This record gives sequence, structure tokens and C-alpha cells, in this order.
Amino acid sequence: MPLAGPPPQTMRDELRALARLAAPLVGANLLQMAVYAVDVIFVARLGAVDFAAATLGVFLFSLILWALIGFTGACAPIIAAELGARAHAVREVRRSFRMAMWLGAIASAFFMLVLAHGETILHWLGQDPRVAARTGVFLDILLFVMLPNVWAGVMRTAAAALGRPGWALVVTLMALGLGILGNWLLVFGHAGFPALGLEGSAIASVVTACAMMLAYAAILQFDGKLRRYRLFGRWWRPEWPRLIEIAKLGAPIALTFTLEGALFGGAAFLMGLIGVVEVAAHAIALNIAAIAFQVPFGIAQAATIRVGMAYGAADREWIGRAGWAAIVTGTGFMALTATAIWLAPRLFVSIYVDVSEPAHAREVALAIQYLAVCAMFQLFDGAQAVAAGSLRGLQDTRMPMLIAGFGYWVAGFGTAIFLGFHAHWEGVGIWVGLAVGLAVVSGMLVTRWSMRERLGLLPAHPTKLN
Repeated sequence: MPLAGPPPQTMRDELRALARLAAPLVGANLLQMAVYAVDVIFVARLGAVDFAAATLGVFLFSLILWALIGFTGACAPIIAAELGARAHAVREVRRSFRMAMWLGAIASAFFMLVLAHGETILHWLGQDPRVAARTGVFLDILLFVMLPNVWAGVMRTAAAALGRPGWALVVTLMALGLGILGNWLLVFGHAGFPALGLEGSAIASVVTACAMMLAYAAILQFDGKLRRYRLFGRWWRPEWPRLIEIAKLGAPIALTFTLEGALFGGAAFLMGLIGVVEVAAHAIALNIAAIAFQVPFGIAQAATIRVGMAYGAADREWIGRAGWAAIVTGTGFMALTATAIWLAPRLFVSIYVDVSEPAHAREVALAIQYLAVCAMFQLFDGAQAVAAGSLRGLQDTRMPMLIAGFGYWVAGFGTAIFLGFHAHWEGVGIWVGLAVGLAVVSGMLVTRWSMRERLGLLPAHPTKLN
């Protein structure tokens, strides 16, 4: 059944449609994690200063990039609703795509100027002058990744919404191969290339991002199903009402992504106040949690499209099926990961460090403690991600942003500070704070989804499409 076809009549049909859309998006998300890991693996061999510079630089860059992807990604529920309504879909989809690309260019240009002052920003944050200087050099190159990555994100969203989610998996696999090759050639200087070190890793990232952008552009232009939308047609023509619509819907999404990402960044800062070993153990546990999160995040992306199509069709029954199918699937998967982490935490930690080495004994012990808490909040993490994605399908983004601000930073970060330092639970207290934040946000978002009709989030004139 095509994504824009008749609405599924049963939950089983909806689950199948969700799986067809979500599976390649999940795969692409996991491969994207591998792309980031490649940079870390190569740069980690350059020494402590360059590794710290890359870590801080990537954190600043990623926080901005994900906010911009969320900002421009607001075109997803709009395009999906246009497909669901089937009213002048080709023209309206093209307008939404074009204005999302315009927004991406405008916002990227602004934040590229911000990142050009990376060294100054890190001096303000009290970082080591040597690390700040190297980070500034790194960001001076890495900032050119911003625009191609944002544009690639918009094109990926459009391809998925228009029924070609599998291309995301293909392009990200290509990016992984290019990232490995680029780092191998430029970081240490193989095959006659100069050994550029940290700068070489940044250049490899620029080449990879540009290749992804060009690959998606070719796909939209030449894929048989996608080219009929002529998405690059009249690219110079403004549609100011549509641009404003996307910006209004996307700004809260961008801030929500920033609030969540900054929470975990803030937790790392709190760990740094306790000790170096705690930071290392936190990084291990957080990386494991981040990998598991890519599955419900991909399901959430699919939920936005599925619910958005039902919203455009003004079919309340379909909206309910699409949202609950995604929430149950995402939460169910995280129940499996929670069980695995709970039963075999040492096995997961052994992927990162030699657990039999006495020098790593305290790091391993702390990581296992943090993973025990991580196992508990897996369900909350999955539920909040997919519930937020479903609400975005209803074009409801402002209240979820406020919920994220309260849940993550009042309930979550506040609990982390209290338990970590005042109750002297240290790292475990900080992780319990993360769990509390995720629990509060997930509970409030799922409740909001359950009350969608009472809150007036549904279309005013429901119809049943056959």
C-alpha cells in the first residue's frame, strides 16, 4: 500500500504501513551514529588536546545542527497533511519543500557566523586555552558542514514523506563509507594525501556532507516517483505565508531538540564536577542509551508522517490508529532494550573498555551502575520520543516544547543537582535526575496525546476516506 494511499482500516494494516516507513529511517539513524563514531575513533588517536577539541566542537556543532534539522523538519507534518488532504498535493508539497530549503539556508548562514567564533565561545565557558584554540580551528572548517547537512535533512524528509524512505538508508550507508575513507586519507595521510590531523577529520566531514546533499538532490530529480513533484522547480520564487507557517511550527521543535540535547550535555558537565572517571563512565552509558534511542526516534519520524497524513485527511480514527501504533511499537522496542541492558550491562560496557583490566575497574563499576538507571528510563525515552512525533503530526509543537522545558530542566536537571550533590548520590543521582526528566515528559506527552480531542487538536470536520 503506498504511503499516500487509502487509510488503513485496521491496526494491523497501520502497523505494517508504519514498519515500511520506519524501518529504513531507523536503519539510517543507526548508520548516522556510526558516521559520528568514525570521526571519534580517528581523532581519539591524535592526543588529548585534539580529542578534547573535537569533542567540544562536535557538541556545539551538533546541538545547533539538530536544532536546525528540527526547525526545517517542520515541513514533514505539513507535507504529510497535504498528501492526506490530496488537494493540489504536487504544487503544495513543492511549496513546502522550497520554503523549508530557504529557511535552512537562512538559519544555517546565521549559525555558521556563530560557529566562526567558536574559540571565543569556549573562552567564555572557561575552557583550557589550548583546547579552545584547537576547537576554533576545527569549527572554522566544520561549520561548512551546516548547510549541506540541513539541506540533506530536508530532502530526506521529503523523500520519506513522498514514499521513498529507503533512500535514507542508501545515502547514509554511502556517507559511512566516505567518512571512513576520508578520515583514513586525511587524518594520518595515507595513499599520498597529507596528514592533516584534526583539520583532516573536519575536511572529511565537509566532503561527506556535500556528497550526501548531492546524492539526495539527484534522487529527488531522477527517482521515478519523486521527480513528478518537480521539487526544485521555481526554486527562486518565495511563498512567504508558507515560510512563516513552517517557521512557526518548526521553532518550538528546534527548541525542544535543544532542551533535550542540552540536558544530557549539562549532565556531562555535572559529572565533570565529580571526577574524570565519572565522566568516562557517563560517556559509555550515554552512548549505549543513544544507540538504543535511534529506534524510537526513527519510529517518531515515521509517526509524524503517518499522523500528519491522517490529519490532512481529517480522519480521526486513522489519527488514533497511527499514533497509538507508533507509541506502542516504540515503547515495546525500548522494553526489549531495557531488559537486555538490565540483564547484561557488563557485556555492553565491554564493547568500549576491557572490563578485565584492573585499571578500568572503577570506570566499569560506575558505568554498570548508570546502566541500571538507564534500563529503567528506556521505556520513558521511547514513549516521549514517539508521543512527541505523533503530536507533531497534529502540528502541535508549542505545548510539547513547554513540557520539555519543564520536564527536562525543572524536574530532571533539578533532581540531578539535588540527588547528585545535596543527597551525595553523585553520578547515580545525576542519572536518576535524567530518568525523572524523561518520565515527567513522557507522562505529560502521552497524556496530551490521549486528550487530543478534548484539547481541540483534531481536525474540525472529521471525514472517513474509503
